[in-house]
Amino acid sequence: PHRTELYEEPPPGCWPIVYSPDYNITFMGLEKLHPFDAGKWGKVINFLKEEKLIADDLIVQAREATDEDLLVVHTRRYLNKLKWSFVVATITEIPPVAFLPNFVVQRKVLKPLRTQTGGTIMAGKLAVDRGWAINVGGGFHHCSSDKGGGFCAYADITLAIKFLFERVPGVSRATIIDLDAHQGNGHERDFMDDPRVYIMDAYNRYIYPGDGFAKRAIKRKVELEWGTEDTEYLQKVHTHVEGALNEFQPDIVVYNAGTDILDGDPLGGLAISPQGIVKRDEVVFRAARSRGIPVLMVTSGGYQKRTARIIADSILNLHSLGLLHRNRPACALGSPSLQHMVRDAAKDFSSLS
Repeated sequence: PHRTELYEEPPPGCWPIVYSPDYNITFMGLEKLHPFDAGKWGKVINFLKEEKLIADDLIVQAREATDEDLLVVHTRRYLNKLKWSFVVATITEIPPVAFLPNFVVQRKVLKPLRTQTGGTIMAGKLAVDRGWAINVGGGFHHCSSDKGGGFCAYADITLAIKFLFERVPGVSRATIIDLDAHQGNGHERDFMDDPRVYIMDAYNRYIYPGDGFAKRAIKRKVELEWGTEDTEYLQKVHTHVEGALNEFQPDIVVYNAGTDILDGDPLGGLAISPQGIVKRDEVVFRAARSRGIPVLMVTSGGYQKRTARIIADSILNLHSLGLLHRNRPACALGSPSLQHMVRDAAKDFSSLS
């Protein structure tokens, strides 16, 4: 495999929280034409700094994914299409982007998305090394190897998993838990016939993308009704996350933690409270961490101004519950993580008994 800067070792004192100021999309107010809060990623970081959980020198700086990195999954044909502003306008759902010169589109729209994609790939390796990692951006689950859409121009979830499979010894099975309000048709198309990847997807059955073909890749499909509320939602998430992790034992969980399930989201159509979102993330982290499975979280969709505060509150909650440790697992670099050793020992033991 090609050399990539995305897998260089960050300073050992860092939290496995990945971010770059380059994540944020700002140009001439055009970003306001989309319901998306295009600065939400920076706001999450600011809230975490205010609460003294992190400081700039304690988080991992995301690096932009290069063409060579992207080609691990994407076709050259698809990457070339992004050189047309109207294609990017269609994918990001910001029509005026079609009229901008492509060099502006590359710098102001695609570079932030490429940097978030680099962040997800980096967070994959960090999660395996440290037991967990959070990319404050990413989660572009409508993009597959040769097609973008729904604000997703790069297939960061597919990329993170393929990088791990190809470059990290001992990672050969992955579970995607996709709890964004929309069906994650991008990674579903990419892993359609791949037995190494188990997909659980809970989404509003009536909204975008309604991709019937991609649904065939979902091993655990939780189709939700309009206006689903906390009690029913959390019960379903708990049941199916536990079921998914009991049914298939992965080496990594990729958790797509979209906040567009929030009550009042113009696109999600569900009615989950801020407290419900915090609880949901806790359910997923508890399920993975109690089994010693590393978890990579990406923030995905969420289109309201109060979203950033909720994501920050959720990370603070995970920390206060002891589900996020700052220190490294007690193992030398490059050796299998302690969790793997414990899990393998448990497997050996159960096969003896």
